[in-house]
Amino acid sequence: MKTLWKSFKITIAFCLFFSLFYILVLWIFAQFAGPNRGNAEVATLNGKVVGAANVGQMFTQDIYFWGRPSAGDYTADASGGSNKGPTNDEYLAEVEARIDTFLVHHPYLSRKDVPAEMVTASGSGLDPHITPACAYVQVKRVAQARGMNEAEVKAIVDKNISKPFLGLFGTETVNVLELNIALEEANQNR
Repeated sequence: MKTLWKSFKITIAFCLFFSLFYILVLWIFAQFAGPNRGNAEVATLNGKVVGAANVGQMFTQDIYFWGRPSAGDYTADASGGSNKGPTNDEYLAEVEARIDTFLVHHPYLSRKDVPAEMVTASGSGLDPHITPACAYVQVKRVAQARGMNEAEVKAIVDKNISKPFLGLFGTETVNVLELNIALEEANQNR
């Protein structure tokens, strides 16, 4: 019994030590090697924080570029996919409704031109990025809604494309929040 109690105390001591030590090591690493000292990267407009750059936001107005739909309404506590497969009738109806909504706001597109990524949620439901192709299909709508030249809006998209890491890993992406901030700044400077 004495040996069992001693083993239990050692196990508890090690659990406490290593769980606290591990967290402390991660925190120290984040302070020195992590971006923004381990805090969320925030995006600002006119000196005000308008969102977290690495979390998707909901944009529905025609003057803004839209991100991917979210299965969890862009809330971190509901992060995750819907777990509905491509043969689920409810899921298919949801995607069809998203396509119809997208086409209402993009009447210059045909059904086959709607990017799948714009009507299907990402795995996390919080993806802040879209592909450049998804941004380009929205250029005409955004330009018309803002009274801007399409070439000017396309140039803003071009400036906000992030290239793959080392030119090899990943794909080109556009952060929707940062793109919309660049659009607002361009509008203010007109």
